[in-house]
Amino acid sequence: MQLLVSVRSADEVGPALAGGADIIDAKEPDRGSLGAVDRDVLRRILQRVPDDRGVSVALGDVSRPEEVGAAIHGLELSERTSPTYLKLGFAGVRSPDQIGLLIEHAVSVTSRMAASHRIVAVAYADSERAGTLPPALIPSLAEAAGAAAVLLDTHGKDGRGLLEWLPSGALVEWVALARQAGLLAALAGSLRPRDLALVGRAHPDVVGVRGAVCSGGRQGQLSEDRVRRFRLALEWAVRETRETGAISSVPTAAKSRKLKA
Repeated sequence: MQLLVSVRSADEVGPALAGGADIIDAKEPDRGSLGAVDRDVLRRILQRVPDDRGVSVALGDVSRPEEVGAAIHGLELSERTSPTYLKLGFAGVRSPDQIGLLIEHAVSVTSRMAASHRIVAVAYADSERAGTLPPALIPSLAEAAGAAAVLLDTHGKDGRGLLEWLPSGALVEWVALARQAGLLAALAGSLRPRDLALVGRAHPDVVGVRGAVCSGGRQGQLSEDRVRRFRLALEWAVRETRETGAISSVPTAAKSRKLKA
């Protein structure tokens, strides 16, 4: 499992990397679960991330194709050795056809950009509150539209974490759906170190965090020490999962997609 750490400024990149982050995620927590940072902030963040580390960029929730284009066009994203993941959510959209169209449009836009760019379709564990489709429906829509990955997160950031919306067994099933679709699977949503034993049972490809690695919560200052402790907890969860044999097999299609990533 890789560790994704969300940063809101270039100053947080160094502590995140030093603490053990595999993927640096650019996100402004004051703007919601997928709040986009300003373009100049994004540029400075990317300048500090080594080429061999993955990058993720939160682009917000979209409901129309023109919003997709506005979120992606103009991003200063150069070709990188490691992937650049572009995350889009669909709060307020309940139509499977419309969500499929939005993902397909995002994939089409990025296909004309650098080859390292990957679209991530975001599902919400609190889908009713977000006014969107249940998370189990997102992997198949993402696969059909050509996305590379799916993320299961929480839309509301009121202290209720992922495991308060879905039990660990549901996470296992959701990751299995993503793998069957040949997609990378990521889990996030106010996760704490003590949650990782249960999250590890699903064995996602990526675990994302912000609040637990900051002093003062997700709007606070990112702490290298907190990132390191979260990383150690994640590594422990991985070892426990391997020892109990709880790792699910990855279908051939998923293996192929991961190699391309």
